[in-house]
Amino acid sequence: MSFPAERYGSRVRLSESFGETTADVAAEDWLELLTAARDAGYAFLDWLTGVDDPPDGFCVVAHVYDPAAHARLLLRTRVPRADPRLPSAVGVFRGANWHERETFEMFGVVFEGHPNLVPLLLPEGFEGFPLRKDFVLASRVAKAWPGAKEPGEGRESEGSPSRRKTLPPGVPADWGRDG
Repeated sequence: MSFPAERYGSRVRLSESFGETTADVAAEDWLELLTAARDAGYAFLDWLTGVDDPPDGFCVVAHVYDPAAHARLLLRTRVPRADPRLPSAVGVFRGANWHERETFEMFGVVFEGHPNLVPLLLPEGFEGFPLRKDFVLASRVAKAWPGAKEPGEGRESEGSPSRRKTLPPGVPADWGRDG
């Protein structure tokens, strides 16, 4: 079976990359796209996640599989950063439940109509969305970066040069500095 792109006309953009098909739609066509893929034989939801794509918003990406045809299909849509919302896919693929919870918790994308959109992985009371690119990894400031060495540390006999202290990636230059 193949994906019925004609059902969408100009509302879907199909592309091929490395022999794999990708279908991109607007957020308002998300559930219809998932339903069409399922009805076309893509019965297995492999995964669903978010991708932070600054500055405008997030991509929500789902990978589905047709076990009879051994075919894969990547489904994508975009949601704005200011109000990242999509209808829940749990009514189309029951397996979307935990994937949507994780995407909500890590990126802040709200899946409207989800039966139990509560945190899944992070400790109670955790604030923020750790997979957003603007999320500051404060734990890296609190704990010394393992790659940094003080002058004179290390084995002098090996002749290795000392390293100066540097901040890890993702930490603003003014964090953890005195004065």
